[in-house]
Amino acid sequence: MAADRVPARWIKFVLVGTFVAVIAGFFALGGPNYINLETIKANRDALLAFADRNLVAALAIAFLVYAGATAFSLPGGLVLSLTMGFIFGRWVGTLLVIFAATVGATLVFLAARYVFADAARSHLGALGEKINAGFTKDAFSYLLFLRLVPLFPFFLVNLAPAFTSIPVRTFIAATFIGIIPGSFVFVNLGQTLGRIDSLQGLVSRETLAAFALLGAFALVPVLLRKFKSMRSPTA
Repeated sequence: MAADRVPARWIKFVLVGTFVAVIAGFFALGGPNYINLETIKANRDALLAFADRNLVAALAIAFLVYAGATAFSLPGGLVLSLTMGFIFGRWVGTLLVIFAATVGATLVFLAARYVFADAARSHLGALGEKINAGFTKDAFSYLLFLRLVPLFPFFLVNLAPAFTSIPVRTFIAATFIGIIPGSFVFVNLGQTLGRIDSLQGLVSRETLAAFALLGAFALVPVLLRKFKSMRSPTA
């Protein structure tokens, strides 16, 4: 048994070490200086020219960069979404962001579950099992709500469900569907990148209210089930 645990421990060590090393390297090498609005705007013509000459390569690079940034929880997701919009347009850019973000989110979800989930649930004991059961029962609705309503950081919504028993397919489906509205909005804004001077206030209050309303609709099935259970006679 002990011999079987050694490889697993080393795999977990390598995963955590890789995650930490990539994040540290990103900041040590000045990553934030490259993934920011000013740098992208300054290189706008060069990026467009490269994509025009090498569309397939540009799509592949963009997918890997976006998925990698998501998987390693690096900052700059909003800037990357805007960039996808002005390079590839609203439709191709939105599809690229949705698929790349879903792949990246799934990778970090699986890694966090493998490395930390068992230890975390064991540490929390009965309380952890109760929280896990409550979330997992209506996992799709809860996760869809978290994806639709921009209240929590994207990386946090990738990590938190890993400590529950939510099926991987449910995580993927809720992530894929839940990020569609936000991805389209930001990618569409990217088409006007030259006129964007700041990331602050990009989305109107009306748009945020629409996201909140969509999130509320995602919880309707949960509320209906709870309402029916309260009204049903107990044995």
